[in-house]
Amino acid sequence: MTSTLPQPATLALLHASDPGYDEARTVWNAMVDRRPAVVAKCHCTEDVAAAVRYARTNDLEIGVRCGGHNIAGLAVPDGGLMIDLTPMNEVRVDPDRQLAWVQGGALLGELDRAAQKFGLATTAGNVSHTGVGGLTLGGGMGWLARQFGLACDNVASYQLVTADGEVVRASATENPDLFWGLRGGGGNFGIVTEFEFRLHHVGTRALVADFTYPVDEGFDVLRGWRELNAVAPRQATFTASIKGDSLSVGFAWVGDPAETTELLQSFRDLGTVVAESIEELSYLTLQSRDDSIQGHRYRRYWKGHYFKQLTDDAIRALLRNPGVGASLQAYGGAIADVPDTEAAFSHRDTLFEFVTATRWEDPADDAARIATIRDYAASLDQYAGGAYLNTLNGETIKRAFPPAKLARLTDLKTAYDPTNIFHLNQNIRPAS
Repeated sequence: MTSTLPQPATLALLHASDPGYDEARTVWNAMVDRRPAVVAKCHCTEDVAAAVRYARTNDLEIGVRCGGHNIAGLAVPDGGLMIDLTPMNEVRVDPDRQLAWVQGGALLGELDRAAQKFGLATTAGNVSHTGVGGLTLGGGMGWLARQFGLACDNVASYQLVTADGEVVRASATENPDLFWGLRGGGGNFGIVTEFEFRLHHVGTRALVADFTYPVDEGFDVLRGWRELNAVAPRQATFTASIKGDSLSVGFAWVGDPAETTELLQSFRDLGTVVAESIEELSYLTLQSRDDSIQGHRYRRYWKGHYFKQLTDDAIRALLRNPGVGASLQAYGGAIADVPDTEAAFSHRDTLFEFVTATRWEDPADDAARIATIRDYAASLDQYAGGAYLNTLNGETIKRAFPPAKLARLTDLKTAYDPTNIFHLNQNIRPAS
């Protein structure tokens, strides 16, 4: 049966025999099939603090679940305590002050819908069922980042539960060292139960353009796309998709679609257009068009790189695609405007983020699918200059942070979590 802690009364603990247990432990990647000893369903910050203390008292490993999109399924501790934030999904918006307060279990779609009632938004990812917390703590790339910076650049303050179960706030003026680390340092320093975001007037309109070209023109098309990106307006985020003998490039635009006429023609001039799709849509539709309607059915694997430049040799290597999904998304703009020392997030001079991914259903295909992705990503290592924290998948944390940043993050981890209670994440180990 479901048991509850004496205080607070809103915290419920689920065990394997309780209704809702299997649903709670199921995450986006179907390869993850671990069984926590207990799932703590949290409805408020006090619940989270009580759950952390409960885990420490009972010597249980802690995992933290929101959207469940981490590819390694780090939210699900086998035999441990999974702190489930999903009941904490409230979003409050003050349109006059252009601020939003978002609980730690909210999904991106919940934030977007609340803000768009007033024509407002802040940078969020490209899939609406992603958790706000995981995305933001790792940096937070999205269609608005070139205009307004990453998600972490738009956080005014954090409320979090520390490793000893205490509740603290972090902002530019309150615990500024922790504020610095939470802006891109992942879930290493505590469990964030509320984010305060700055919002921006973006309206409600957007456009997505996609152009397909013959694969034998791929090299020239990607070179032209690269040069066009260098002068693109910040409203445009360039994209490219490569899979075997298929190549398409395009952009997502947040703003008045009528302003894209010249840019659209520039894409048509890149090569022989086999097919094109120009779609005017609402911002909310843009934010959800890449959602996975299959839910958590697929087994998944990915690898990622940051490219500081996209050389001709790198383009040739990209085009030697073994038939798996590969994508590029442009950085720059407001992302690069933020001084590197201002936040834990690193590699702000990135030109493009690269991700290669595959999904399948049969466990017998695991080894072959994973090997193909690894080999393709490895063939591009020599052109890479770091990686996005949220796409790390078994690699060293050193790919996400340069040595000086990692040293500062290690000191911060040592101060706030000296015994590494929060280690089921892209882990920064405390000093020994």
